[in-house]
Amino acid sequence: MRIAIFQPDIPQNLGALLRVSACLNVSLDIIEPCGFPYSEKKLKRTAMDYISHAKFRTFIDYQEFRDQTQKEKPNSRVILLTTKGEKNYLDFKFQKNDRLLLGRESAGVPKYVHESVDDSVTIEMPGKGRSLNVVVSCVMVLSEAMRQTRGL
Repeated sequence: MRIAIFQPDIPQNLGALLRVSACLNVSLDIIEPCGFPYSEKKLKRTAMDYISHAKFRTFIDYQEFRDQTQKEKPNSRVILLTTKGEKNYLDFKFQKNDRLLLGRESAGVPKYVHESVDDSVTIEMPGKGRSLNVVVSCVMVLSEAMRQTRGL
């Protein structure tokens, strides 16, 4: 199981994802360009000492991410977390090699990414809000995926 974030906008959210990576031992893929000047020094401020325990790598763009994904694990799936999905994440059958893809905080992902992923899931919103914070969404879906695959 891996997490990937597409062109993150907010360094504090990326720092929180690095903490998730460190605490849950789940690798993080960062798909650039970021909406802020990216540097490990800058991230240390938000990820604190967790950054040294996080497993992460960066990709120059989405195409490099997809190419590398197919090279490393040809049978792995990229599962997009999106407000536009129709499948509730609680009803979805996750697999150990899945990569959970998060969109930009401000705009999600472009159409070409939606069209290229293997599947997508959504978190049902029975309340009046449009969406949850990207890190909160990630942890909810990741927890369910790890529960199903016994990754916890």
